[in-house]
Amino acid sequence: MASFRDRFFTPKVARAMMSPLGIVVAGAGAAAAIVGGLPLLAAAGVGALAWGGRVLLALPKDAPSARVAPDTLSEPWRSYATQAEASKQRFDRVVASVAPGPLHDRLAQLSGRLDEGIDESWRIARRGHEIVNAIGQIDTASAHAERAELRRAIGRRTPSHSQAQTLQALEAQLASADRLARLADASRDRLRLLDARFDELVARTVEVSVGSGDTDVLGDDVDGLVTELESLRIAMEETSRASAGDLTSLPSPEPPPT
Repeated sequence: MASFRDRFFTPKVARAMMSPLGIVVAGAGAAAAIVGGLPLLAAAGVGALAWGGRVLLALPKDAPSARVAPDTLSEPWRSYATQAEASKQRFDRVVASVAPGPLHDRLAQLSGRLDEGIDESWRIARRGHEIVNAIGQIDTASAHAERAELRRAIGRRTPSHSQAQTLQALEAQLASADRLARLADASRDRLRLLDARFDELVARTVEVSVGSGDTDVLGDDVDGLVTELESLRIAMEETSRASAGDLTSLPSPEPPPT
C-alpha cells in the first residue's frame, strides 16, 4: 500500500492546494469566523482548517494493491510485470542515493507516481493472462466446422430464421476470438515498449541525480508513461468486455409454422 507521504505528493493534491476554489473556501471560512466575533489570528486558523479539509478530500484513497503473485500469471505477462517492478526498484535505489533536499523530495514524489504505473502494469498483465485464457476457451475449430457445414446445408436456399441466427452467432463467436487474439498481440507489443520506457526512465533518473538532467522533463515523462499504461489497461478491459458480450449471443428460437 502507498504511504501517506506518497499519496500526499500527487498532482491531484497539488491542484487542490493551489486551486481558486480552495483559496475561496479558506477565505470564506476566515470571513465567517471574523463575522462571528473571533480574533483575527483565530479566524485565520479557521480559514486554514477549511483549506486543509479540501486538500485532505483530494488525497487519493489507499486502495488495495493491484499486484498479484507472479506464478499466477502465464508468460509473457509475468515477465513484463516483474521486469517493470525490477525497473522501479532500480529507480528507488537511485532516489535513495540522492542527498536529502529538494531534488530528493522531487524524485521521491515521482517514485510515488511510478508506483501507480507498476500497479497498472500488474493489472495489464493480469488482464492479458485472462484474455489468453478466454481465447483458449473458444472452440474456434468447432465453430469454423459448424459454420461450413451449415452453409453447405443451406446451399443456395434462403436460410431459415433459426439457421440465420445460428450463422450470426457463429460469426460473432469467431469475430470475438479474432478480436481477442489481436488485442492480446497488440497489448503484448505495447507492454514490451512501455517496459523499455521504464528502463529508459531509470537511466534518465541517474542523470538527474547527478545534476545532468531536468526534473521537469523527467516528471512529464513519468506522467506520460503512467497515463499510457492506464490507457492500455482501459482499452484491454473495454475490448475484452465487448468480446465477452458477443460470446453470450445465442440464436433465437425459430417461430413455429403458421
